[in-house]
Amino acid sequence: MERCDLGERRQGPIWTRRAGAAAPRGVIVNIIHGVQGYHSKTIHFLNVAFNNSGDSLLAGDRQGNIYVFDLNGNRFNLVQKTMQACTALAFNLRRKTEFLVALADYSVKCFDTGTQELVSWMRGHESSVSSISVHGSGKYAITTSTDTAQLWDLDTFQRIRKLNVRQSVGIQKVFFLPLSNTILSCFKDNSVFAWEFDTLHCKYQLPTPVEGSVLFYKVFAVTRDSRTLVAGGKSNHLHLWSLQLKRLVRIIQMPEKVRSVRHLEFLPDSFDGGSNKVLGVLSQDNVMRFINIESCKLLFDIGSPEEGISTAVISPNGRYIASVMENGSLNLYSVQALTQEENKPPPAMFKVVEDGPKYTPEENKLITKVTSGKSKGPWKSKQSKIQSRLLKVQATTSLENKENELPSGLNKKRLQALLKGFGEYPAKYRMFVWRSLLQLPENHLAFSSLIDRGIHSAFVNIQKEYPIKSRKLLRVLQRTLSALAHWSAIFAETPYLPLLAFPFVKLFQNNQLICFEVVATVVVNFCQHWFEYFPNPPLNVLGMMENVLAHHDKELLRHLIKYNVTSQVYAWPLLETLLSEVLTREEWLKVFDNIFSNHPSYFLMIVVAYIICSRVPLLHCNQAADFEYFFHHRNNVDINVVIKEAYHLMEATPLDIHPQHMLDDFTPLTKGQYPVFNKYPTFIVDYQAREWEKIRQDEIEYLRKRQLAHESEAKAQEQKAEDEAWYRKQKLLREAEEQKRKILLEEEEKLAEQRQRLAVGKKELKVKELQLLDASRRRFLNYQQDQLQMELKRLDDEIARKASLREQETAAAVQDIELRQMELESQKQLFEQHLIKDQEGVTKEMKEEVEAHRRKVDLEDQRVQRLIEIDREETQKAHTVAEENLAKAEQKHIDTDWRLQAQRRLRRDDQDRERCYKEIVKLLHDNRVKEAELLKAMRETEEKKIFE
Repeated sequence: MERCDLGERRQGPIWTRRAGAAAPRGVIVNIIHGVQGYHSKTIHFLNVAFNNSGDSLLAGDRQGNIYVFDLNGNRFNLVQKTMQACTALAFNLRRKTEFLVALADYSVKCFDTGTQELVSWMRGHESSVSSISVHGSGKYAITTSTDTAQLWDLDTFQRIRKLNVRQSVGIQKVFFLPLSNTILSCFKDNSVFAWEFDTLHCKYQLPTPVEGSVLFYKVFAVTRDSRTLVAGGKSNHLHLWSLQLKRLVRIIQMPEKVRSVRHLEFLPDSFDGGSNKVLGVLSQDNVMRFINIESCKLLFDIGSPEEGISTAVISPNGRYIASVMENGSLNLYSVQALTQEENKPPPAMFKVVEDGPKYTPEENKLITKVTSGKSKGPWKSKQSKIQSRLLKVQATTSLENKENELPSGLNKKRLQALLKGFGEYPAKYRMFVWRSLLQLPENHLAFSSLIDRGIHSAFVNIQKEYPIKSRKLLRVLQRTLSALAHWSAIFAETPYLPLLAFPFVKLFQNNQLICFEVVATVVVNFCQHWFEYFPNPPLNVLGMMENVLAHHDKELLRHLIKYNVTSQVYAWPLLETLLSEVLTREEWLKVFDNIFSNHPSYFLMIVVAYIICSRVPLLHCNQAADFEYFFHHRNNVDINVVIKEAYHLMEATPLDIHPQHMLDDFTPLTKGQYPVFNKYPTFIVDYQAREWEKIRQDEIEYLRKRQLAHESEAKAQEQKAEDEAWYRKQKLLREAEEQKRKILLEEEEKLAEQRQRLAVGKKELKVKELQLLDASRRRFLNYQQDQLQMELKRLDDEIARKASLREQETAAAVQDIELRQMELESQKQLFEQHLIKDQEGVTKEMKEEVEAHRRKVDLEDQRVQRLIEIDREETQKAHTVAEENLAKAEQKHIDTDWRLQAQRRLRRDDQDRERCYKEIVKLLHDNRVKEAELLKAMRETEEKKIFE
């Protein structure tokens, strides 16, 4: 990987410490990405992201450079050059060295920080990706743009589903709820939907806010326990939604300086069990204010109008705040320095929060104004010095304190002192203290891999053996037991495991990871040597407890032995249920406050102390059923006395029988992966597993055969019913057929009779028809003869008329012929006269045309000669002018053009004249032909006259 030190003259971040100078409160380091050289300039950072542990920071700048900052090692590495501005980053993938980056070309790429190679390239968005949400397991991611959201499988980098919406609606943000399998989608029309990740079915939709409080949501934040959603937008109001109740529970009014909200993020706190109370609100004035959403107190703020914040990210452990400033630099803040709570126990941090009174206006009970909760103490100091080393360990810490130091800054000795003083831990911080005492690693990936294996076959029907009213509690118990069974095979065969795990399941039902790790830590440390005699109870552990009881209360032990009450009756029921059957919830919590704060042997001492403190009722029992009932039900025992007695036993028990020397010290679960748990006789477990599997297979085969038998019997009954119905139907068909046949015979008889009657009627009709035909034939013959006679008479009359008309027409024709001959003679004379007149006129016209043509030709010849002379003169003038003055070249060019035009016109005139000559020749030729024809006609006329 490429390293950039402070002294290099190249592009790279510069870590500015400002030690000894005025610096913003809480700033650990200011990172400026500059190019040093002849032209120095600053390259702006755009996005940042923390990893799960909060000790590494991923940052991308405007030129596409991606840097990883190691906060513990105080160094940085350039891991990728994308050459494009990044729009979103994500660093919590399943493979720790990989990260996702959304680029300006609408694509999403996955890179490896170790090899600096491209792992995958994901496309599909048509607009800029605004956010990337990674599932708690790191196996899935959701990328969101304004028009779509896409769900990706980070193992195969394939798109699983795509959410499309109408352009008029638009998407604001789609993200996973923390530590759950729920997806929350927020749209620009203020609608919020929750989806089940496994099936992608809609679980619920948040209702429309109450009237008078509607604002356009732009930014969102969710607490770590996924119970509270905060939404903000173009207003100074924040809406708090309860995702359990699906309703708006509070409206927070920010100070008047806030006009709109640009970013929201909860400040994680290990003391609140995931129900985060401190919310960071980045407003339009580039100041990020941190408020308590319960008391509505303003705790502290970062940034200023002069040094404004563009965006900010809080580390998952709540120790750092990384902010991208308006000037392009990167600030890293210390939350402890901002809250001034470094050396105080956790309750003191929240004492100020609890004291702030709530202010509720009368006009709307939901709306609560944010008031200032700052003190005028050291928080106001502007001259605070920034540490020169990130997360520097104090060298003055003693070796003993180091051994007692717990995660999140707690000290085991101080906690034990607090426990001895008050008898129990504060209920508000008990879960956090337990998690710190047990040093839970919170292996999200390892736990997700166990959960992904599904429900173990041993706990599929657990509701039959343990009927629980709450379906959620049953589901969490089933998943926790299945994860334990997948972790180690012994837990699938352990019958008392549900009893052991149920109290913790009930406490941590909203955080399954913590629940699993608490149970696993209890099994590994406080259930040592329990499984060595599996499937029998742990006789060695019970023997240790019996030795302790024998040393401290021999009378009670003799009484128990007298009635054959063994340690499997008086001690094992308390152990396998973790005392949950005999104690109330408050007593049980108080007991385990002490168990988790001491050596694992203290758990055995608590059980022995409970037996000793119950000696009076036990000495009065004389039946085995009474003893069994006593150790399975609650009894009137003072738990504070039992706890004190357990501490007395820890101190007064001899070393040779003390369980502390037989049990190992507390060992937390390993980080990253869970340890191998094989402290049990594997051959017995494997044999039982095989036997159970064989029984399951036999049961499945039996059920299959029984199902086949039921199906065969049902099919036989169905076939029998079908056969009976078929026979009934056939019988009915035969009866119907017989009846139809009888009806058919009757109809045939009736038809025969009708045919006979019809034949007689036809015969009578035929005779009548013949008679009528004979009469009509005779009448027609008479009529035909009359018609023929009338036709002959008409023909005779027509012949006579035609003869008279022919005679009249002949006489008229003779008269017409005579008249025609007279007309022809007169026409002949007129024709001869016209011919003579026409000939004279044509001759005269020809002479006039010839004379006119000659005059025209003479005029044209004169015009051409004149133009030639003019052209010669102008040419001579132009030549003379060109020799005298070269400046008149342009006039010569014009004259030349005019001459060319004149020549073209002359040529055109010559062509027209030639065409006229051709037309004259043609006309003369035509005239000669006409004259010849006329002469010929005249000769013929004369010849005719001569012959006539």
